[in-house]
Amino acid sequence: MYFTDRGIEELADRRGDEEVTFAWLAEQMRQFVDDNPDFEIAIERLATRLARLDATDD
Repeated sequence: MYFTDRGIEELADRRGDEEVTFAWLAEQMRQFVDDNPDFEIAIERLATRLARLDATDD
C-alpha cells in the first residue's frame, strides 16, 4: 500500500456504504480546490478520469 492510499482506505472504511451523486462529489472537489489551490491539477485530472471512465478508445 502506498502512503497516499491511507486516505483512500479511510474513505472506504468510514463512508463506503454511503451513496452520493456526482453532483455532490463535484461540489466537494470544487470546495477542496478553493481551499487548496495547489491541488487543482490533481483534482482536475481525477475529475476528467471519472468523467471519461465509460468512454471507449476508437
